Amino acid sequence: MDPTVRKILAFLKQIEVPFQLSHFTHDTVLPGLRLQQGVLHIDVDKLLYAGDILHEAGHIAVCEPTERHLLSDDVYKCRSNKSWMKGEEIAAIAWSVAAIQHIGLPTSVVLHPDGYKGSSENLIMVFENNELYGQPLLAAWDMIDSVEDFPNVRTWIRQVSWAESVVV
Repeated sequence: MDPTVRKILAFLKQIEVPFQLSHFTHDTVLPGLRLQQGVLHIDVDKLLYAGDILHEAGHIAVCEPTERHLLSDDVYKCRSNKSWMKGEEIAAIAWSVAAIQHIGLPTSVVLHPDGYKGSSENLIMVFENNELYGQPLLAAWDMIDSVEDFPNVRTWIRQVSWAESVVV
């Protein structure tokens, strides 16, 4: 197994993001990766970019806790409240950057040139210049102490729910 993938998987195990090594016989949204009921399935033989593991894991980590179990296949199509996805996408990018820096690998592992619709270089500059991109949500969800503390993460899995409680 690729050493970068091995480091990323060790990190996910340490922070308890659910994942499973799998073998796919079908195409997936991202090659080698599939979310299924809140668990990240990884086919290392089909994986193109190790950093994509962290981005998909970031979706699990920052997802509204009451909906985490719904994450399957295309994260934009599986949720009951699709409006949350825009913020969670940005937060997942910030989370994955914090994670790759915590692991001690270059940011470009996550923000590789073939991802993010051609915006990888711009995103790398945003994070290098300490500009805000997802950090306010991580702070609002008590995952980081403040935006100034980024990339230091206090809790890697979001516990704060913004979903309204249902009174029965």
